Amino acid sequence: MLSPKQLVELGFTEKEAMVYLALLEMGPSTVSEIGRQAKINRTTGYDIVEMLCSKGLANALGEGTIKKYTVEDPEKIIAFSQSKFQEAQAQFEASKKLLPELKSIFQKIEKPKVKFYEGINGLKEVYEETLTAKEPLIGYGSAEPYFETMQNFGENYLKRRVAKGIHGRFIAPNTSQTQERARNDKAELRETRLVPKEKLNIEIEVNIFDNKIIMASFKEGLGIIIESQKIADAQKKIFELAWEGAEKYQK
Repeated sequence: MLSPKQLVELGFTEKEAMVYLALLEMGPSTVSEIGRQAKINRTTGYDIVEMLCSKGLANALGEGTIKKYTVEDPEKIIAFSQSKFQEAQAQFEASKKLLPELKSIFQKIEKPKVKFYEGINGLKEVYEETLTAKEPLIGYGSAEPYFETMQNFGENYLKRRVAKGIHGRFIAPNTSQTQERARNDKAELRETRLVPKEKLNIEIEVNIFDNKIIMASFKEGLGIIIESQKIADAQKKIFELAWEGAEKYQK
């Protein structure tokens, strides 16, 4: 026995399916009779019957005050399904034509992105991102955990950064290793401001550039890249305050 669900799968609404089946079983009927059979009220029944007529699936009989309706030959369902298919195909083609414009608008809207990386290889990927910088790097961190964790990659990375002409300004805790690195500031296109270790006793490094912030937590083997112009701009302003405050320790 046919069920409304089977007709819904062909593109009928649930109520259209119920009214169509009622008409199919009853033959020519009034809206009131159809409503009782389909278990819907008369007003709704009238609207649905008229909709079925407009789709070529039903037809009105007579012109009197009391109309009766009947279904058209069920073969009309094939034409109905075909029209649904053609409509869907037209929408599909229209969506393909519209896609480039939609993507163009979509790409203009800034969407913050956060990416997480794990392990040594993940930390390397985070530092590779800084080599795409179009402006000087700024940031803060400690040299010891960086070189202990990154080892040969650390020196190689510095050489490639210099080769690309990417300058940097960094705030670091005043330790023997950061003092040693700071002596190479000119050669490594860097300006370092050292502050008392108790003021900046950290084991991570943060770099800020363009619209990105990278964070490297060496002991945890975790790297993070945040891509957001607003967040990057805010961090740049905070860094400038810290840079200004670090100047008093340079003497």
